[in-house]
Amino acid sequence: MTADRPIGEDELHAFLDGALEEGRHAAVRRYLDAHPEEQARLAAYRRQGEALREALAPFADQALPAELSLKALADRRRKALAGRHRFAAAVAILCIGGLSGWFGRAAVAPPARGIDALGREAVDNYTVYASDTLRPVELASDQRATLTRWVSERLDAPVQAPDLQRAGYGFLGGRLVTTPNGPAALFVYDGTFGDRLTVMVRPMEIDRNRPMSERSYGMLDGVTWSKNGLGFSVVAPRASTDLLPVAEDVRRQASFS
Repeated sequence: MTADRPIGEDELHAFLDGALEEGRHAAVRRYLDAHPEEQARLAAYRRQGEALREALAPFADQALPAELSLKALADRRRKALAGRHRFAAAVAILCIGGLSGWFGRAAVAPPARGIDALGREAVDNYTVYASDTLRPVELASDQRATLTRWVSERLDAPVQAPDLQRAGYGFLGGRLVTTPNGPAALFVYDGTFGDRLTVMVRPMEIDRNRPMSERSYGMLDGVTWSKNGLGFSVVAPRASTDLLPVAEDVRRQASFS
């Protein structure tokens, strides 16, 4: 019976961390083989973990500065708190607990929800699918009508691939992808000079109406925004194009869909 129970998010993360109970390995592997979008999502998480470990490596063996030791801080706190109200003293002592984050000071936890999370999810899916030379899309451009119905039904919102020909990007096709915040539509475009651009759309539980924001992610640039509960993120290689006019065109077309 254990092998027949549904594969949950906790088990997927345990599999990724090497902490999954032995009897569930085969079931999880079968699930991932049948759900390539989940494989891609776990692969993106693995890359984020590796990048985090690499970023923290220079600090792993660093000694804590003497002036930031618990004893030194406690001594200074005791002197500063002499004669103050007990509540103020308690709050100050709690602040010392912030030292537990010393070794993580160079790392920023990935956003869990909202507009920042949408931008990161779009970049992760670009990395997985835009570089795929065999099957970057599930439904090709000649199946646009079927793709529109499919993603609109799954997202419970009218969603269609924008026409970016004027910006120099031909529509290649699209697919439904999985994110930590639910399903999303991913549309893939081929550029005039061989570069690729993606537009990702998903419903937003929070940050339902946010203005456009530009951000760089290593070698990729992104423009992200939300309107009336739908989030949009346009991603392309850095310096391949000016993304803001492209994003404005996507927003203009989305307002008429």
